[in-house]
Amino acid sequence: MDEATRLRRILDDPRRLFGDDDLPPTTNLPWWLAPLPQWLENFGLNIAWLVVAINLVGTAFGFWYYGIHPFSDPVVQLQFANEPLVMWPFVPDSPVATLFIALSLAFWRLGRSNEYVNALAFFGCWKLGLWTPFVLAAFADSFLAYTWFPMYLFLFFSHLAMVVEAFLIQRYSAFPIRAVAVAVAWYALNDLVDYFLPIVGDPHHTALPLADSAAAYGTTVLQVAAAGAVFLTLFATFLALATRVKKVELGGLA
Repeated sequence: MDEATRLRRILDDPRRLFGDDDLPPTTNLPWWLAPLPQWLENFGLNIAWLVVAINLVGTAFGFWYYGIHPFSDPVVQLQFANEPLVMWPFVPDSPVATLFIALSLAFWRLGRSNEYVNALAFFGCWKLGLWTPFVLAAFADSFLAYTWFPMYLFLFFSHLAMVVEAFLIQRYSAFPIRAVAVAVAWYALNDLVDYFLPIVGDPHHTALPLADSAAAYGTTVLQVAAAGAVFLTLFATFLALATRVKKVELGGLA
């Protein structure tokens, strides 16, 4: 069914937004791999082009937030300007994740789904969608000392929405091993240069409103942030591979 016909059918009967016409079949995965109710999965996939547009706007906003615009949030303090140029690809984690999910949905909607982009989108939306609220909550007092409260809430809940987006991907992705390996390699490398071996300059993680060496929760701010990032990378790996295995077990994949 072409996009124009599909849109006309939805306009004729808006209830189709929650139906599964012209969508990949439901996967029957266990709830912990596919936690969204079917109507929400269907809705998200039926409005895929709107989701793509929202994520592209979010990507642009994210680059602004990281310092391209001179009025960036003072917590971040023009992070691009303070990072060596060679390390810039490792700085804007969330904007890159929203770009990946926009590309993933767009390629799928165009009938040219790319499993490498799908895996990168899943890892990025899962990891950054949870890591950002984690640090916002863990260091809330310090963030709120610098961040306008509505902006704080926007960052918190918009990142949680990324997690919802991540679980749309299981409907149209097989999570092949090579694609998962590429996503693991990229996000493990990010963790490495963000927290452990910066290669050039200081650690390249998203700027936090406390010094990396500041005491927090019996350790340091850097170690708290690193623990959250590494855990989420490992968990994303487990979820992607478990999805692959369950799809094979259910007969959906060879």
